[in-house]
Amino acid sequence: MDIFSDMQAALDALRAAFGDGDAAGIPATAQELDDDDLLSVIRSATTLVRAGESLRIAASGVVAARSTRDAGHGGLAQKRGHRSAVSLIQDLTGSTRADATKQVRIGEALAAASVPAEADAGDGEATTAPVSAAPAPHPWHAALGAALMSGALTSAQHDAIFRGLGVPPTGSDADDENHARDAWATAATHLIDEAQVRTVEELVTAARALRDLLDPEGAERRFDERFEARSFRTWTDRDGVRRGSFTFDDIGAAGIETIIGTALRPRRGGPRFVDPDEAARAQELQNDPRTNDQLAYDLMMDIVRAGALADAQAVFGTRQAGIRVVATRAARDDPWDGRPAVALAEDTGATLPGWIIGTRACDTATMTVTLDPAGNPLDLGREARLFTPKQRIALAIRDGGCRIPACDRPASYCEAHHIDPYAQGGRTDIDRGILLCPFHHMNLHHHGWRITRNGKEDFVLHRPGLPPTALPTRVARRYDFGDLRPAPRRLIPAG
Repeated sequence: MDIFSDMQAALDALRAAFGDGDAAGIPATAQELDDDDLLSVIRSATTLVRAGESLRIAASGVVAARSTRDAGHGGLAQKRGHRSAVSLIQDLTGSTRADATKQVRIGEALAAASVPAEADAGDGEATTAPVSAAPAPHPWHAALGAALMSGALTSAQHDAIFRGLGVPPTGSDADDENHARDAWATAATHLIDEAQVRTVEELVTAARALRDLLDPEGAERRFDERFEARSFRTWTDRDGVRRGSFTFDDIGAAGIETIIGTALRPRRGGPRFVDPDEAARAQELQNDPRTNDQLAYDLMMDIVRAGALADAQAVFGTRQAGIRVVATRAARDDPWDGRPAVALAEDTGATLPGWIIGTRACDTATMTVTLDPAGNPLDLGREARLFTPKQRIALAIRDGGCRIPACDRPASYCEAHHIDPYAQGGRTDIDRGILLCPFHHMNLHHHGWRITRNGKEDFVLHRPGLPPTALPTRVARRYDFGDLRPAPRRLIPAG
């Protein structure tokens, strides 16, 4: 790809839309553009911004390399009166320190992934490694750098994947280290594809989930570290207002999110197809004059006051709060044999320690869902007008939330859609159902959208005037189901 040709084409398109007028007149000209031209302007401007940012990041990595501590006062940043490359980049770009730090971090990763085969010896002569020496392996994140420079990833997406996956495990066995690096490289490639249909926030969660699924020993250590770091403190600010702060462990975080999400679901766009009691409760909540933050506060105070004697139905209505954990049979059995394991929270896809499976099974019900390697439930249930609760669970396990690209609504906020209209003979089978959030469900019916599926392949979204769009299952689900996971091998955790 010729990055400068793409930038020139984008610049020409913008010039055609706005002419050669003064920059101050651009907002007024934008008001006169029709819808298609307006969206075209945004796409062209985005091309310029992304390409320019990629060039700036690549240069920032080189600035960092020339501004190391070893360079002392002779470093590039130091000669310009700055203590570090980050400080220099912040000054040049007018960005925040956090943004400048991110640019340098990604730039350093790009530099590490593109070390030339021949290096300058410093006296004008090129040096070449001995022929017998094995070539240095490419960093696991090389594909991320290539995707950033080609425009397939934004810097935010690159950073989400790079930081979410972290560093592959290391150990004394070279084969294990090579396998770990290959596994991380494979995960990075899959996440590059995932970035096209997920928000950056979802991408962070997915990257962390893949890291934990590939390295359960490291995941268990991280779970323990976050558990040890749990805390709650209160203080009084300068205005005399009493404040509090939680640092959650994984189980506590999932629990509090589930409690608040269950209580506020009608305010957050939960499903519309509910029983009369729940509909009345939802309408009552919609009419409540309190803000969501005030409702969440009052909810937590009610729980604290009532404790174990709380009337759950009075607090939550007909939908009770509870963490639903998705785990493979191996993840269920491994902790009993002393092996680390990882489970997934149904709604968020975040990882949880495998031992939670056993503790939850002691006081809650479990349900077995048989899946094929791609995560398709094999038990199609029975024919009925509406999907049954058990079928909804199977859909939630397979889909993980709304399947429309870049939608982050969790499974508990979604409605089950028949891709074959029931009134036209469509069956209420899991293979022919898909989870959609209320907003996208209504869009589908109101704007002529339709969803098709060939057998058990990906669902495909068809929208008037746009090319068909595949609706893949979330990548963390596909890893856990086994069709993307690299060949199993025991990994040795770092440090």
